[in-house]
Amino acid sequence: YCSSQVLLKSDAPTGDVLLDETLRHIKATETAETVQTWIELLTGETWNPFKLQYQLRNVRERLAKALVEKGILTTEKQNFLLFDMTTHPVCNASEKQRLLKRLQESVLERWVNEPQRMERRTLALLVLAHASDVLENVFASLADDKYDVAMNRTKDLLDMDPEVEAAKGRGTEMIWAVLAAFNK
Repeated sequence: YCSSQVLLKSDAPTGDVLLDETLRHIKATETAETVQTWIELLTGETWNPFKLQYQLRNVRERLAKALVEKGILTTEKQNFLLFDMTTHPVCNASEKQRLLKRLQESVLERWVNEPQRMERRTLALLVLAHASDVLENVFASLADDKYDVAMNRTKDLLDMDPEVEAAKGRGTEMIWAVLAAFNK
């Protein structure tokens, strides 16, 4: 599925600047690109000169700015020996805790053991936490026994065959394709 082509179902504006820009790029491509290619393009991790017009510019900075505007992050300058660097620490700890609690509860208290019955946003968050290598941090505050249960359940979920799970449908095909691309 990570080598499947991304086809645009609708180019209706979402109201989010980055998502709308992404939709315009997908619409503008002459030939459909794969999930893997779009991940590389949209994160700026490709140097293909023929595809540079499809890259999103300053993605991290723009995401950080949007989170600053929502009051979740703040902007600070930190001095690293010879140069100053802008950082974006969390200023709204309650929002971060709400998100961590949601993921912890989904794996411990509301575990369905079937990804097709799992809420799509929760499945996407788990996949993104895994791809961002922060999954252990999500469960770090748990007691050892609960941490082990959470990590084992999540490992079982992430070890599933993305192609088999995507074929089951329920609107999670793109989530599984992203997981397959990051596991490649």
